[in-house]
Amino acid sequence: MKKIGLFYSFHTQKTAKVAEKIQKALGEKDVEALNVEEVDEKKFAGFDNLVLGVPTWFDGELPNYWDEFVPAIEEMDLKGKKVAIFGLGDQINYPENFCDGIGIMGKLMEQQGAELVGFVPADEYNFESSVSVRGDKFAGLALDQENQARKTNKRIEDWVAGLKKSFN
Repeated sequence: MKKIGLFYSFHTQKTAKVAEKIQKALGEKDVEALNVEEVDEKKFAGFDNLVLGVPTWFDGELPNYWDEFVPAIEEMDLKGKKVAIFGLGDQINYPENFCDGIGIMGKLMEQQGAELVGFVPADEYNFESSVSVRGDKFAGLALDQENQARKTNKRIEDWVAGLKKSFN
């Protein structure tokens, strides 16, 4: 398996904890964790396989640190790259835009030529809408640490098993 770039904010609590679990599940020697708040375009584009930690803020927005990196991404050619996205959201308090960050980032990655991998069924969640849903699946791993934290470890385990096949 090619080296994987794992991008997330090191300054978040919940996303960082999930990222560490994902890194361990993928095999720490195969993954380079990078703080998205400090990364440059060359480093980002230097991986064939990327995992992005993209929580949803407020009413369906990207966190500031991702939003500030969007103009750089819009200039990149990501053809041939495989991208998996995980995100945290709250399906009870924000049911109308649960994990929208996954969908926003996923669309951007595809517009730049990347292939999204790591879709997961949306049937175990209870929310009104999400731009992350395509058909009956999320365009990445949706996690709700507020209301379904007990399901997180199993969801990560299942998701990573699929990523290992996709990232060959």
